[in-house]
Amino acid sequence: MMEEQHSHRHSAAHLKSISNRLAKIIGHLESVKKMVENDKDCSEILIQLAAVKGAVNNTANAILKEHLSHCFIHALEDGNRQMIEDLQKAIDMFIK
Repeated sequence: MMEEQHSHRHSAAHLKSISNRLAKIIGHLESVKKMVENDKDCSEILIQLAAVKGAVNNTANAILKEHLSHCFIHALEDGNRQMIEDLQKAIDMFIK
């Protein structure tokens, strides 16, 4: 886990939304794990993994949108070059 390097706060609604998304992803992935353990059809497993991948990407998109609309704007206003560089690194790592 990355250590938090900033002092901004996200709304409780945003945090709850992201937490709910992650809980659903975890549940879905647990179901896929059970499919593998029960030797289910590979095509079905791949379809479910594609759904998990899509959900992870959608969650990352929601986080990025929030970051750009709030945190990134404040970083620009404050001249916080480090936050801008950190965002660039995070995006690069995510899209690999």
